[in-house]
Amino acid sequence: MWADEAALDAAARRLDGWESSFTDRAERAKHLAAQVQALTGTARSPDRTIEVTVDPTGLLIDLRLDEQTRQHTAAHTARQILATTRAARTDLLRQLAEATTRVLGADDPTAQAIIESHRQRLAPGQGPPDAHR
Repeated sequence: MWADEAALDAAARRLDGWESSFTDRAERAKHLAAQVQALTGTARSPDRTIEVTVDPTGLLIDLRLDEQTRQHTAAHTARQILATTRAARTDLLRQLAEATTRVLGADDPTAQAIIESHRQRLAPGQGPPDAHR
């Protein structure tokens, strides 16, 4: 099947290179997944009376309200909570993009697809990720 020993050696080197590349990509993907799982996004309202933290999926995991929120109507406070949650998701998206770019590289098509997927899910104005359930 192989015309000569040199061709066989070249094919073996190509296979070794592919295997090494797959192993490297798998390690980088594992590293990225671990980093992403540790991320949270946090934001404060402009008047600093509301602080929101979201988990890596964009779900609310912490909400802190300053006593000054009692001076506002419930509708105002609700609008501020929603706006601050969107800002926390924007913060999370920024961190996700930075981590993905750092681990996979800015020009990597997989990195670009991952960032775009998160952008679609976390984009401001889309409402909470669980609102569509």
